Amino acid sequence: MATSEVKLLGTWSCPYVNRAQLALKLKSVEYEFVEDIPYKKSEILLKYNPVHKKIPVLVHDEKPVCESLIIVQYIDDAWPASPSFFPSDAYDRAQSRFWADYIDTKWYPLLKVLRQSEEKEERTTLIEKVSEGLLLLEEVFIKCSKGKPYFGGENIGCLDIVLGSTLRWLEVTGMVLEIELLDLDKTPKLARWARSFCSDDVVEDVLPETQKLLELNRKIQDFIKAGSKWN
Repeated sequence: MATSEVKLLGTWSCPYVNRAQLALKLKSVEYEFVEDIPYKKSEILLKYNPVHKKIPVLVHDEKPVCESLIIVQYIDDAWPASPSFFPSDAYDRAQSRFWADYIDTKWYPLLKVLRQSEEKEERTTLIEKVSEGLLLLEEVFIKCSKGKPYFGGENIGCLDIVLGSTLRWLEVTGMVLEIELLDLDKTPKLARWARSFCSDDVVEDVLPETQKLLELNRKIQDFIKAGSKWN
């Protein structure tokens, strides 16, 4: 696939963008990465995503695809060669989509709020909710993986991409709070999955360095304290 035919608008630190990068690289699709600053609405972003005005945006033959979960699905459909990101069984595919939506709409937003929270009582409540979510995802992993290395079985699938894209920020949040959120004692299978996922060559090439994210997080906090909105 020629680079000029596929573009990805995003920024290096965004987990939603990282999951699109992972999907493209796992499918061996060549693409041009167009860096876009989150809090500035560039002309190219407004051109390709005039409705939500946010990254990531995949542009394939000048046709834009928006929203990260939809992008992952599109990549799997547009480049159907192995590996497939979704199970062949219809029910299993539905479950994969359900839990991907749970991560996006329920669990990960809590992690973002937790990282920015400064009130002790609020932090305690949020830590409990994030931890409860990880316990639930441990159970999901056991059911979906069926004893194999990934949510997707032998190969990295949709749920691996979706949850895996948040792992660096999960680590950063733990460093900020000085706690271990992904506990080997409480969620042993999920913790081992995370280590295995992050050691994959494609994943290592895509996911940002934790230290760089930690530095960025400090800048974001200063940005928010100054009364600005980071999005």
